Amino acid sequence: MAKEHQYQATLTWAGNKGSGTMDYRSYDRSYIISNDNKPDILGSSDSAFLGDKSKHNPEDLLLASISSCHMLWYLHLCSQNEIIVMDYKDQPVGMMLENADGSGRFAEVILNPIVVITDESKIEMANALHDQAHKMCFIANSCNFPISHRPKSHVEQI
Repeated sequence: MAKEHQYQATLTWAGNKGSGTMDYRSYDRSYIISNDNKPDILGSSDSAFLGDKSKHNPEDLLLASISSCHMLWYLHLCSQNEIIVMDYKDQPVGMMLENADGSGRFAEVILNPIVVITDESKIEMANALHDQAHKMCFIANSCNFPISHRPKSHVEQI
């Protein structure tokens, strides 16, 4: 039987300049994401959509959610398989398509994890565990577009 987990957040629009949404340019796209006992996240729309480029946008946050969920599963699987990870860095890339009417969707996300491990004999397994991490990732399993990964693992140089 599936175990249920519930998550909550508060999203507050912070962009009323005094006249609300009187017209498309009369309001700011800023918002605040709050979760109990965690720092707030300041957000806005992408600058292509009149947002503040210094704040996180929903597309940034989706990409970060996919990447971080994959990483957390990967680290778990490495620990189970006695692969010691010393460093992990990912530079994910997402492609979003915008339709003529302004709607859009993500078409794909590619994860590019670079992993440093301690045992050269486990490089092949370290790379292969990304497939299992992808299968286990809650966020990837919730997306309706392809998510792939191009991992590179190497041994820590002492």
